[in-house]
Amino acid sequence: MRHVIALDVGGTGMKAALVAADGTLLHEARRATARERGPDAVVESIIDFADELRAYGEALLGVSAGAAGVAVPGIVDAERGIAVYAANLGWRDVPLRDLIAERLGVPVALGHDVRAGGLAEGRIGAGRGADRFLFVPLGTGIAGAIGIAGRIEAGAHGYAGEIGHIVVRPDGPECGCGQRGCLETLASAAAVTRAWARASGDPDADAADCAKAVESGDPAARTVWDDAVDALSAGLVTALTLLDPRTLIIGGGLAEAGETLFTPLRAAVKERVTFQKLPTIVPAALGDTAGCLGAGLLAWDLLTTDSEVSV
Repeated sequence: MRHVIALDVGGTGMKAALVAADGTLLHEARRATARERGPDAVVESIIDFADELRAYGEALLGVSAGAAGVAVPGIVDAERGIAVYAANLGWRDVPLRDLIAERLGVPVALGHDVRAGGLAEGRIGAGRGADRFLFVPLGTGIAGAIGIAGRIEAGAHGYAGEIGHIVVRPDGPECGCGQRGCLETLASAAAVTRAWARASGDPDADAADCAKAVESGDPAARTVWDDAVDALSAGLVTALTLLDPRTLIIGGGLAEAGETLFTPLRAAVKERVTFQKLPTIVPAALGDTAGCLGAGLLAWDLLTTDSEVSV
């Protein structure tokens, strides 16, 4: 069976799959990145993992993968195939595409993890059929993928969609980017975890615990949650003012709270808009497989002459 290799590299772990042309996951696997051993070890782990997937596919399916797609965090130069910088992994200017292609002997596409996830949500997930969408996963940080007519807009320098660094509270917490009050310091899953740990007095409490406390009627949890939703709505309205998406797809760990998040978020966004057209706000459909599926789509695009492959 014809298939491609897909790898989604995170800060601590990697998700991988062999993906058929229709998006079916023929085999799935996970592995640690080995980041505790340094950036060179991470690169070696990625290449070894991809090579093992190639060998497994040959043994399982009787044919070698036609291509590979790799989605990585941080700053990515997709056109040149270079992983420019990732704070969590410690690498700089790694020619990852060429290194993997040399080992596998097949074409390789390198993409940004969130944009790859957005590509998958747009083609086969919650954004299917939408000509304009914005995909926003709420995890450790917040980023965005701008979907336009079946492709993901990377921007002139590969930085498009960094909604997490829209300033929504100028006097807010300091962000790692150097600004204060960035959206991701207030409304990411990590931000809610920090706020709820402080408010509850439990250093082990996280965003999921906060959501459960909200559902049980805890007023302190409601305050933390409402503050995050208010900040999130402010950032999203700024984004939809600029981009005018037809569909707004919310994913990541915070979206797992379901209507505990989406009911107040839809109301808060609706209250903030004035002249803007209100988009449909929906949960992501693909969960934590989005990045891996997107990497697979990038790989299949390499085998199609007229497709966009740089995200």
